[in-house]
Amino acid sequence: MLWLSENAPSLGVDSGRIVVGGASAGAGLAASTALRARDESGPEILFQLLTYPMLDHRNNTPSSFGVVDEFRVWNRQANLISWDAYIGGLDKVPTYASPSLENNLSDLPPAFISVGSLDNFVDECIDYAQRLMQSGVPTDLRVYSGAFHGSVGMVPHSPISIEWTKAENDALHRAFYPNK
Repeated sequence: MLWLSENAPSLGVDSGRIVVGGASAGAGLAASTALRARDESGPEILFQLLTYPMLDHRNNTPSSFGVVDEFRVWNRQANLISWDAYIGGLDKVPTYASPSLENNLSDLPPAFISVGSLDNFVDECIDYAQRLMQSGVPTDLRVYSGAFHGSVGMVPHSPISIEWTKAENDALHRAFYPNK
């Protein structure tokens, strides 16, 4: 991120229009990147696009217990294994590793957070979005009824996935071109 910002002119990149985003663990890393950029005074991030972000290592929300069957793309067991692989047995988990731990969410870039109602991350995504809004961060939260973790990639031509993808594209367009 720093390299991109510092080399923006030679790359033909507008350093004022850098966006972070991702899906699942990648979206969690994007949220962490936004926190770190804020805490370390840059680079400036214009927008966060967080698709079913993995934000909370504690796995203690009701929805984190709700998806346990082995037929889902991402269930509780897969999530526990993933967090263990990422943070191991740390006694104190760094906020940047688990963004939901951060108490101060002010001064972060605007965010678009999307998640399915059948995703085990739905509660942590709703909580994070609410806390962003309470901190004055413009936040657009979308919960897609009947969608599961990874559904946009697994069934991209379904009506929900088409609507979801359009909403994300529209959010990016508004971030890049706010006056259009």
